[in-house]
Amino acid sequence: MDFKEKVIWITGASSGIGEALAQELARQGAHLILSSRNSIKLDTLKAQIEKDAASVHNLPLDLSQTEELAEKGRQALTIHGHIDMLINNGGISQRASVMELDMKVLEHIMQVNFFGAVALTKAVLPSMLERKSGHIVVISSVMGKFGTQLRSGYAASKHALHGFFDSLRNEVYRDNVKITLVTPGYIRTNVTLNALQGDGSKFGKMEPGQQRGMPPTVCAVKIIEAIERGDEEVLIGGREVMGVYLKRYFPNLFSRMLRKMEIR
Repeated sequence: MDFKEKVIWITGASSGIGEALAQELARQGAHLILSSRNSIKLDTLKAQIEKDAASVHNLPLDLSQTEELAEKGRQALTIHGHIDMLINNGGISQRASVMELDMKVLEHIMQVNFFGAVALTKAVLPSMLERKSGHIVVISSVMGKFGTQLRSGYAASKHALHGFFDSLRNEVYRDNVKITLVTPGYIRTNVTLNALQGDGSKFGKMEPGQQRGMPPTVCAVKIIEAIERGDEEVLIGGREVMGVYLKRYFPNLFSRMLRKMEIR
């Protein structure tokens, strides 16, 4: 796939994987629409990459405000008249036991990670179906394949993404709309710093696994390569992604391994 002059909308673009994707796709000459809650960081990123990109437009939004996302989709579509690719990257993690996790916090995680991606997808999908062309990329996690302690809400939201977008892929393939699910392991981002504790406060710590993780610039290149290959799903990370295979083929053994692990 040639990304030059393609119209690509990226959520969660102000940091981490989203920022790295924006930088790499700008170098490839794409028209970019960048979204996140942090308009200041978006402005900084735009200034850094607009010399390389075909164009850059910032469209700040809050994925937890589901009722506003259909309008955000309409705004995004008016910029160039269509969207070639939507990259659902925005999200938030969790560090709390089930008993500690307030229901409001759990609902917020689901709104941001799942319903936000669904709402934006539904906003742009009719246009893609009409044009018989489009690509929806969903940044999930290995937590979408198995769950560990202290990640119940986060894992649930990522499992939901896999179920929804696997189903959608089967509905739209005849209309030449492609779905790629990206399943990263440890990527060196601020996801653990911003993870929510049971009361909604930020965890505020960088985990050792995250610190040793793959740089987001490397992850971004691997995601783009997977899109170019037309992959339906891709695992990206280090040894931790082997957990997906252990869960599938040796579930009881994997459960025992997880129970013995110190997970923070």
